[in-house]
Amino acid sequence: MSTTTEPTDRLFGALPYLLPIVYALPLGLPFLSKFPLLGIIYIPLQPLLAIYSFPFAGLIIFFILYSAVVRNTNISHFIRFNTLQAILIDIGLVLLGILIRLFGVGGGGILIETLSNVAFLGTLVACFYAMTQSVLGKYAELPTISQAAYSQLPY
Repeated sequence: MSTTTEPTDRLFGALPYLLPIVYALPLGLPFLSKFPLLGIIYIPLQPLLAIYSFPFAGLIIFFILYSAVVRNTNISHFIRFNTLQAILIDIGLVLLGILIRLFGVGGGGILIETLSNVAFLGTLVACFYAMTQSVLGKYAELPTISQAAYSQLPY
């Protein structure tokens, strides 16, 4: 789906994808330890990382974004859609983190590290793709996630 969007809508449509990138960082620590040059992408995100260091910051940000942006019909559909899609990526990362902690209780091993790396890299690719599409004024079509966002967000 593509529509005409204002430049400010494009910017505000891209910003929510920073949250899943920050949330994926713990999953990417094994990968970043092997490829530290990729850690450069987290340098501009230091203020956001500092906010996430407070207890329950992620949960508070989730509720603020969901209630103040996603459910606010005064905000453009484009921004609300992208915010909801970023929230859904975050929820997927939270659930995956729970599973990894549940099954990785004895050190985890190569399977847990591989799963963490795939989730980290997949999140980076999905978020950078969605941010690029948003800046171009297009709706980012992410399989399953976009369908869920469309179903939860009426025009």
